[in-house]
Amino acid sequence: MKKTIKKTLWGIGTVIALIVILFAWYGIKASSEVKKMSPTETGQVADSIYAIKDSFVNIYIIKSGIGYVAIDGGNTIEGIKEGLIKLKISPDDVVSILLTHTDSDHVKAISLFPKASIYISKQEEQMVTGEKSRFLFFKNSKLDRPYNLLDDNQVINLLNLKIKGILVPGHTPGSMCYLINDKYLFTGDALGLKAGKISGFSEFFNMDTKTALKSISKLTNIENAEYIFTAHHGFTNNYKDAVKNWEK
Repeated sequence: MKKTIKKTLWGIGTVIALIVILFAWYGIKASSEVKKMSPTETGQVADSIYAIKDSFVNIYIIKSGIGYVAIDGGNTIEGIKEGLIKLKISPDDVVSILLTHTDSDHVKAISLFPKASIYISKQEEQMVTGEKSRFLFFKNSKLDRPYNLLDDNQVINLLNLKIKGILVPGHTPGSMCYLINDKYLFTGDALGLKAGKISGFSEFFNMDTKTALKSISKLTNIENAEYIFTAHHGFTNNYKDAVKNWEK
């Protein structure tokens, strides 16, 4: 009997040790990948477009008339609040938030914007409902309010801004880019920027890198695009040069 108990305890201990090792490895690797990120500093980055740097991630806020549309919802309430104060933007004036996906570093500060309607792609809803896990048994958090679902290539109008959603699965199944007024492309974690050229996003954080790389090709032939804004690697005002010679 005692031997059986010892074997059981040894087995449980081994499983716990393996889990601890796995989490330690994940934390070290994640920290290493985050250090490679280079979000742009808080401030105006283009005509009527503002960036807020929240640790290792950017959200973007677009002014139109007397209101604002945000791209993503932030990593921390404190970081986004500090950026809004610096930019002299009231969170109550943000009428909509376009989520590129629902990872925690893109949604944690949504509660700061109580009047904002939320948009995600239809394919991303499985991440919100918990139908699809993000990593092993970990799931993305539920959103704090009802949300609107967008189809691939669907065009909507918010505050007289023409907004086209472009589905780019890979980082998550429902990752979506937003093309604003045919000119400004917001890519979330669909891609990176290195020396002004687009690149694949971190494989460590992608759910399906092969699909993610294929998705980038959808973004390389947008006729009137001028800017690319990423969530973790800054932005460029030279779209044509950034996408030139992309091959994957």
